[in-house]
Amino acid sequence: MEESQRTELAGKLTDARLEASPIEQISKEFKDFSVEDAYKIQDMGSKHRFDKGEFLRGYKMGLTSKAKREQMDLDSPLYGFLTDKMEISNEGSFSMEGMIHPKVEPEIAFLIKRDIESPLTLKDAIDSCSAVYPALEVLDSRYTQFKYFSLEDVIADNASSSHFVLGPELKDFKKLDFENLKMEMFINGELSQVGSSKDISGNPFQSLVELSHLATSRGINLKAGQIVLAGAATAAVMMESGMNCLLKVEGIGEVGFSIN
Repeated sequence: MEESQRTELAGKLTDARLEASPIEQISKEFKDFSVEDAYKIQDMGSKHRFDKGEFLRGYKMGLTSKAKREQMDLDSPLYGFLTDKMEISNEGSFSMEGMIHPKVEPEIAFLIKRDIESPLTLKDAIDSCSAVYPALEVLDSRYTQFKYFSLEDVIADNASSSHFVLGPELKDFKKLDFENLKMEMFINGELSQVGSSKDISGNPFQSLVELSHLATSRGINLKAGQIVLAGAATAAVMMESGMNCLLKVEGIGEVGFSIN
């Protein structure tokens, strides 16, 4: 794919996000669309946001659970970026104005305490974090469909990321068994999704390991103070106006928000 084509496609995805006007999946038109093309388009999309005054808050991992890969009919983890403007306050409200087909999913997030400049082991990943959070991610594909598209399409669209919510920070987390923490998501007070932290790459910290490999392979260093969303423990739930969403993560805490 030519640089001019990537530039044009990044612009179309940015316009789709800003105007809530979805576009056709890139892979339908471009047969030479590679993973590296997709990440370069994602990079251009991040620059569009940074040029508007947003700053990098961290990264998100996607497709880290079997349930989510089956829901999206895709089979490999990937990453996207997060900015300050994408954060929703815990127990706050969120307007669906400007959204296309938003969904919410339950996650665990980490606070990085040191720069990460090389691939990590699982122990390295745990030691590289100073806190964990219960977290919710709002997804919104900028394509006409939110299923049956290619890995490259998802990456180019910033891994379908839209917004995120962090619950209370937990600093004393190393005693927890991250392979067996129950995760329950409630919609309007009713239990909607039940998962386990093991559903996130077998261990949520393994998502940070995977991110360190993906990012450093592209010359990207993770920075102290950045947030990383480890990925979803269950399939995502379609959002509706008037909905209240609450996530309880065993041993970590609760996080929630309401939807206007």
